[in-house]
Amino acid sequence: MSKQFVQNKYNAGDITYAKANPTLKLVIRRYIDQVYYCKVQDDPERKELVYFERELVDNPLLEAKNKKNRN
Repeated sequence: MSKQFVQNKYNAGDITYAKANPTLKLVIRRYIDQVYYCKVQDDPERKELVYFERELVDNPLLEAKNKKNRN
C-alpha cells in the first residue's frame, strides 16, 4: 500500500484572503506543519498572521456568493 502525498493548496507568494476578514489581502510567506504563515500585503511590517488552509479563500467575493446561494 502506497502513501499518497497531499500537497498544500497555496504556495509561497500566493495572494489569498482569510474567511474571517475577507477585505485583508494576504501573501503566503511559508507553509509548515499544515499551517500557513501570511503577511498583510499592504502592511509588510505588520506581525505575521497564521491560518489553517480551511480558514483561507482564493476570492472572498466568490465565497460570499456561494454562502448566499446555500441559504
